[in-house]
Amino acid sequence: MQKHSVLLSSLLLSASLFSQGIAAETIKIGIAGPMSGSVAQYGDMQFQGTHAAIAAINKAGGINGQLIEALEYDDACDPKQAVAVANKLVNDGVKFLVGHLCSSSTQPATDVYEDEGILAVTCSTNPAITERGYQYIFRTIGLDTDQGATAAKYIQENIKPKRVAVLHDKQQYGEGIAQQVLDSLKELGIEVAIFEGVTAGDKDFSSIITKLKQQDIDLVYYGGYHPELGLILRQSKQLGFAPQFMGPEAVGNKELSSIAGDASEGLLVTLPARYDLLEQNQEIVAYMMSQQQDPTGPFVWTSVAAVQTMAYFIEQHGVDPTKVADAMRGGSAQTAMGQLDWDEKGDLIGFEFGVYKWHADGTGTQI
Repeated sequence: MQKHSVLLSSLLLSASLFSQGIAAETIKIGIAGPMSGSVAQYGDMQFQGTHAAIAAINKAGGINGQLIEALEYDDACDPKQAVAVANKLVNDGVKFLVGHLCSSSTQPATDVYEDEGILAVTCSTNPAITERGYQYIFRTIGLDTDQGATAAKYIQENIKPKRVAVLHDKQQYGEGIAQQVLDSLKELGIEVAIFEGVTAGDKDFSSIITKLKQQDIDLVYYGGYHPELGLILRQSKQLGFAPQFMGPEAVGNKELSSIAGDASEGLLVTLPARYDLLEQNQEIVAYMMSQQQDPTGPFVWTSVAAVQTMAYFIEQHGVDPTKVADAMRGGSAQTAMGQLDWDEKGDLIGFEFGVYKWHADGTGTQI
């Protein structure tokens, strides 16, 4: 009788440990982006949006009964660090990723992901990322070709400038979007008087501002991130230079207004839609606000949609990234951004940017 009791106890213990192992098994989703560095504010949007989406899915029972586990990686928007992050992801056994954010980080990191069969959904906009024919790389945002065309069309139809300058920060993202704007303006018959790069991280832009002022520039498009543009705006006002400024989604950040102050009032920015205003997203909005987080940022929702997309296709096809990638390519999913459809390159079909007027309080109004 005692032997049977011991055997029964052992069997129950084994069953308990087995069930705990099953319950503990999670689906790992990595988040790779800038947690440090000058554009960490965009990383905040990315990480917070990803965590909010994961929390909502886990609250509803996970994916086919498995909870999602988030693993965070800081690339500091630096290409070399991004490659190190990619290799760390491989070692950690991560097969699904939200990231990277900066195009200059996404480009080299995705070389690793493609070789290792890691499915990455990025909100980087540089077209070159998906022009390589990779199997495992997708986006939840439009391309710089779309954004550049939107900006150029607005400039032609609404601003009608006499003298245009296009500046950039000499980095993959900034120079890429600046080149797209330049090409789109030329196609519309608008001559660009100055196309020039500045150095990311610089603090004094008086030299280029003086040049722009002397050339009677009345519209300045800036391709790059908010820290440099914030300083350019502030220093331009100090030097009495007041053209119309315009930039891409990477300048649409409250921190820009912290840097530029009232000089940021009236800046034009191309941005995705305000998905935080949609009724379908109010549960996630409420969750983020309960965490003292801002749900308005554009990269919040590209990240939410990335998680929701992967969850949908994993639920349908299992945790094999190859099967998920095959289903996504040419497939569609309902997300916080509405229905998303991907082409054979992994780019979204029909994504549209809007034009927003930026305000000194760090908010934008679509126009």
